[in-house]
Amino acid sequence: MEKNALLNNVNTLIQMHSKGLLGGDTMPEDVLINVVKEHELINVLTLAMSLNYQRNSYSLWESVVKAYKDPQTKWIFNPIIVANINIDELREALLLHRVGLQPNRHPEIWHRVAKGIVKSSEQGNVQGLIESVQFDISSLKEIMQETRKSDFPYLSGPKIFNYWLYVLESYANVSWKCRELITIAPDTHILKATVKLGLCSKDVLNGGAEDRMTVASAWEKALEGSGLAPIDVHTPLWLWSRAGFPPLLVS
Repeated sequence: MEKNALLNNVNTLIQMHSKGLLGGDTMPEDVLINVVKEHELINVLTLAMSLNYQRNSYSLWESVVKAYKDPQTKWIFNPIIVANINIDELREALLLHRVGLQPNRHPEIWHRVAKGIVKSSEQGNVQGLIESVQFDISSLKEIMQETRKSDFPYLSGPKIFNYWLYVLESYANVSWKCRELITIAPDTHILKATVKLGLCSKDVLNGGAEDRMTVASAWEKALEGSGLAPIDVHTPLWLWSRAGFPPLLVS
């Protein structure tokens, strides 16, 4: 598709989203609003995001709210406590409200991510981790996707990592340096919407790692010089696909 035509369609989608025309415009993480305390939100978002892989996001975040509200399980969102807790206690707490679904893998991931956060921050929390790199995305990528990748399973993957950056910006008011480095998070809905717009061929619908990289790269090139960061189009594309691709019209 010719670039100007693509950008026109993208801007139309953004307008449709802003006007509530894409339906289902409540995002999964919205259930945290006015429930999780502001100073705790960044830890809750980060730890829960580490399990947001191949599962229903709406169900995950609803479970997170239940666990947060329960005095018996709220501690699972404190990285310092989690990093020092017995894995069996963590397993029981994660499974109680179905924050974790896999009894072995999910507690292991949660435990490792919490330890990774504590090791990377003098404060032992996500805010400290981000402040240690002075809100610089490239430095954070180097830590979480390269030098310390094994400490951040799932969260270090390109899809979840970039969406995590976007979520922290959107819900926890994190102001990133060089936010244009936040690439689009190519999940199934993004792949479908990208093909629907004609930016990539149907081959990317296979959904492999290379396909996702192809889509992310295509969006970076397509939006270069447009004033839009790739992640800015994520939610409109995601909702458009989820709504079954209604016509691109703005009333």
